[in-house]
Amino acid sequence: MATLSSAILDPLMASDPAGPRITYYDDATGERIELSTATLANWAAKTANLLRDELGAGPASRVAVLLPAHWQTAAVLFGIWWIGAEVVLPGPGIEADVALCTADRLTEADAAVGMGEVAVLSMDPFGKPAPDLPVGVTDYATAVRVHGDQITPERSPGPALAGRSADDVLAAARESAAAQGLTATDRVLSSAPWGSADELVRNLIAVFAVGASLVQVANADPAALDRRRQTERVTRG
Repeated sequence: MATLSSAILDPLMASDPAGPRITYYDDATGERIELSTATLANWAAKTANLLRDELGAGPASRVAVLLPAHWQTAAVLFGIWWIGAEVVLPGPGIEADVALCTADRLTEADAAVGMGEVAVLSMDPFGKPAPDLPVGVTDYATAVRVHGDQITPERSPGPALAGRSADDVLAAARESAAAQGLTATDRVLSSAPWGSADELVRNLIAVFAVGASLVQVANADPAALDRRRQTERVTRG
């Protein structure tokens, strides 16, 4: 059984490794970051190696993702799936072995993992570390740098998302893409969240599952949308 990352990223790498895969804007800060498939895959591999080698995660692990819809979150998700672990999204009483979160969600992460590992993402576009972290909490930006950007995918992955296998999640994503009318030529503009399994399937996985690319916008400025649609050659959204 292939991991969800292999099932999605391998075809994208074969068809268009250098083209834009996810372009991230934050209209509150002026940030714009664009990642090709190859760059996204490299970040995901580094995250996978961090999870596997430093945080002790593997195919039996549940990894809580307490992060916004962001390019770094995409790398985290595909890193988790590459090692065959299960993504756990926010909800009442969630339980996980490892959590990746922003600093403002440390309490939530600690409650989810108990004595498990926690890594904090600063979400800084220049990779600055998160300041003033408690002892025992890993700073993602610092730790991920030393890990390799190649990964051997897990051969026997566990559930990928909400107890569903990689095959089931991929099938749901393709069904969602068909319902949305998405194709490989689409460039999708979105400010939709990824905070639940259904949102994640519809708003991220479905886009990549059919070979489309994503322009994800945080704190969207309505006055900038028309121009952005033109400059980014948006076909959907």
